[in-house]
Amino acid sequence: MAYNGESDRRSAVSSFYGGRKSPFDTLANERVASPAGTTAQRGVRDDASSFFGHAPRESADLLTGNAGYNKNSFFDAGREAPVKGVQDEEEMLGGPPGGAGWDVFADFNNAGPRYSSAFGQQTPGYQQLPPETTPMMTPSSKHEMESSAGGNVEMITVPALGAEWKRSELEGMRKSSKNKDRGAERWRAFRQWTRDQRGCFGSKWGTRKQIAIGLFIFCCIAAITLAFTIPRVPAFSFNGQSPLTNSSLPPAPHFSRAPANFSFNANIDLRIDSTSNYIPIKFSDLSAQVFDLDTARLVGTGDLKGRSLKQRTFTEVFFPLNFTYVANNDTDPTWGNWYNACKSKSQYADGKRPGVDFRIVFTMKIGGLIGTRQAGTSISNVNCPFELPSNSA
Repeated sequence: MAYNGESDRRSAVSSFYGGRKSPFDTLANERVASPAGTTAQRGVRDDASSFFGHAPRESADLLTGNAGYNKNSFFDAGREAPVKGVQDEEEMLGGPPGGAGWDVFADFNNAGPRYSSAFGQQTPGYQQLPPETTPMMTPSSKHEMESSAGGNVEMITVPALGAEWKRSELEGMRKSSKNKDRGAERWRAFRQWTRDQRGCFGSKWGTRKQIAIGLFIFCCIAAITLAFTIPRVPAFSFNGQSPLTNSSLPPAPHFSRAPANFSFNANIDLRIDSTSNYIPIKFSDLSAQVFDLDTARLVGTGDLKGRSLKQRTFTEVFFPLNFTYVANNDTDPTWGNWYNACKSKSQYADGKRPGVDFRIVFTMKIGGLIGTRQAGTSISNVNCPFELPSNSA
């Protein structure tokens, strides 16, 4: 950059204020060179040379001419300017063309531009708004104006954009891939659950340990509950004095020799033990079969439906039975056993009729139990519930 010699001389602050020049001002301190032919005294040096030490040096003696550069090496031509033909740097910095250039000390010498002091003042009264500017025209409005002016509008076809998805991304968007990801996520969640790292449905509850403890408690409660609520098969007993009692239901008792058969109705006096049950027992179906104990032939049946019994008690029930048997002739042992037990007492010398031996089997369906249950017992020397007339067959 070019520089101004006069400005450099005015850059000394001490000279600006008109004070006494400092002996260290190298530009204003004019020292007289020693006459020719005389030898400079090396003991006399400028204070500026004390920076280089106490030893005298030729290059540090400003009063002695040497081959170095000093202010007497060139002719003082005033302001030095750059080579013409290129753009002036001072003009780039805002200096007027052909002027003295930009003075860096202008503000200190009161030679610079004066700044306005109007900033911050409040002007009372009406202030006119700035004039409206022409609104900016958007491309769409410009296109509409051109089309309304009757200009030719050229319609072009914009090519469709290519696919921006990768093949892997397109495969990941398929339903099968999403189902596979969901299956993998469920399997990962299940593996974490088996390792006791998470609970059910992503919560902290329902871990494997908690479920095991919960199942154990549930099984204990269920076992205790079932022990009191599951019905038990009751026990059956009979009246020891007269297990069979006469029934008033038709038909009337009938025995015949040709063909050999008999039929009559009777009730069996039962004692049902339900003391082992904690809830009432309901028989959806209770049936009985009577077999002759000597011949094992079926001689009677019975059925009772929809009967309920109280819990923790003994219940007396008269179970209806229908005895029916058909034989080939009157020499059949089964027919003979029942006929001898039921014929008139007058036909015996001691007036005592023999008893009958049979086995009775109960088949029952109890509410709360799966399947059917059976219970049976044998009864010996049972008196016939009725007596045939003496003139009967």
